Parts: sequence; structure tokens; C-alpha cells
Amino acid sequence: MRKTRKCAFCGKEFTCNSGSQRYCSEHCAEAAKAQRKKRQQDFLKAVQPVIDIASQEYLTFSKAAILMGCSRQYVYKLVNEGKLPASRISSRMAFVRKADIETMLAGNPYHRVLPGASSSKKSSQPSSSSLSSRKANNHIPEIGMRSSEPLEYISGEDVMRIYKVKRSWLYTSAKNNQVPICKIAGKNYYSRKHMDALFGVSAEIEALTEWLTTDEAESLYSTTKESLRTQAYRRHIPTKREYGKTYYSKKHLDDIFRPDLKASDDYYTTAEAAEKYGMTKSNICVIVKTNNLSKVKVGVQNLIVKEELDRIMANRLAQFGAYRLQ
Repeated sequence: MRKTRKCAFCGKEFTCNSGSQRYCSEHCAEAAKAQRKKRQQDFLKAVQPVIDIASQEYLTFSKAAILMGCSRQYVYKLVNEGKLPASRISSRMAFVRKADIETMLAGNPYHRVLPGASSSKKSSQPSSSSLSSRKANNHIPEIGMRSSEPLEYISGEDVMRIYKVKRSWLYTSAKNNQVPICKIAGKNYYSRKHMDALFGVSAEIEALTEWLTTDEAESLYSTTKESLRTQAYRRHIPTKREYGKTYYSKKHLDDIFRPDLKASDDYYTTAEAAEKYGMTKSNICVIVKTNNLSKVKVGVQNLIVKEELDRIMANRLAQFGAYRLQ
């Protein structure tokens, strides 16, 4: 009696003529062969750039990203933060040394020892000098480095109430940062010191009393979410997150968007001046630049002093009238 088995390529059942037959037809055998060949070619294409990079000492940002297994934007971020040195040889070309990448990684060990964590290997215990350098680079808070120190634990509900975080964010953050957890009667309890270090706010943020949600800031300053996030990142505006919502400091946003100046009758926006004098915004910008008129930068807008612009426009109209009389 002949045996039946499933084709290794299409999955259909067929009656095999020999014990080594894996495919139901020659078509499936050829297709499986082509698939194996394509996988080999794809593997060689993926490995070839890494092989070429291994023999190079100086790397572009793209090749450095391939070597480190990250995105090119992240390499730019490391260079911008001063963690990875780079040499710029022109306005469009910069290089990173492979030795500098290895030095950066050597200064940031993978294993991070936290209070309350025990280790059986001495090699995993960081020295005091390496720990201090890691604190400087990674902003690791210093909170009692003795593993035998008794820890105070609070429930997950208390953590969410005190630090105003969601349950999912609590679990993820505790796991990623190796926060000591104990389980009592089916409930998780978290180390109070580690929660303070992880979710605690700075003295500057505690001193602020007025906060705006993203929607409130959009409505008040006539901006967009993207512009708001950009300003917060570039100007280091204090933010906090409560129950999944981001809040921005109203005091710092007022300093940037200056609603008092926008509401003042002493200034024109470029659009208002263009509408009043029947010109384009480009014409107004040229007049302001040519006559060195005073302007104030508020967010992405320029506010022009009304008195100066009105005087210039009155002079232009008078000269135009005199020219027509001639």
C-alpha cells in the first residue's frame, strides 16, 4: 500500500512513489528550489554590507547605523547629544570612527545593577568609577546602592494615584527598568524609592501651577500639535504626563507665543499688514527688511510695529501721489 503525505511546498496530500519524495509534482519541486535560492540571495544581500563595513575604519552615518543595528536618525541623535564623536569634512559629508562606536558602547554596559538586585557574578557588579560615568551619561538617579537596604513597597493602585500613570504604562516601565516587585495575595507591590526615581517630577515642575493640555494650547495659541511638540522639544518647555495626557507649562508657552503682544494694538502680523494695504505677505516682508523696521519674533510669526509701518506706507503713498502729479 502506497503512503500518502503532504507536499512540503503547497501542503496538498499526494501519494508518494518513494520514501524520499517531498513534493507532489515537478512544478512544486522547481518552485521550492527557486524559493531556497531566493532566500540565499536575500541573505547574502543583507550580510554583504556588514562584511564590507567590517574592513572600514571610517563610516558614514548610514553605514554606522547598519553596523549598530539602528536607524540613521538615531546615529544623528547620538552625535547631537555628544555621545558619539563625528568629523564633518564638508557641509554634506560627515564620518564616524568605528573605534569611537566601540568606545561608546564599552562605556555603557548592557547589565545595569539596581538597588535590591542580586548578582552571583562579580563581573556584573560595576565599579564606582564606571557607575559615576554611567550616571553622568544616562542620568541614572542615585537612590541607595546597598542591596540589603529594606525597601518600602506600595500597591499598583497607589502608584497610579500618586504619579498619575496608566496601568499599562506602570507595568511596562517597571519591567523595562527592573523595578523590584513583590506579590502579595495576587497583587503587585512596587518599590517606593524606584517609583520616585522613575516617575518623580523635578522641583521646577513642582513649582509650576498652570498647565495646558494639547487641545487647550492649540486653541489658545492658534498653533498645531506638530508645532507645539517641536517648540516643546527645541525650547525645553517643561511637560508632564498624567493618565496618558500630556500637559505643557502655560508660563513657558506664554513666553514663546506671547499672546499679550498678539492682542496688543501696537503690532501687525504679516497677514494683517498685507490685508490692510492690499499687498502680498512677501511685499510686506521686503518693505520691513528694506527699511529696517522693528519686529518681534513670536513662535513662527513676526510682529511688526504698527507706528513704523504706517509711517513708511504713508511716505510711499505721498511719493506715489507726487509722482502722478508730475
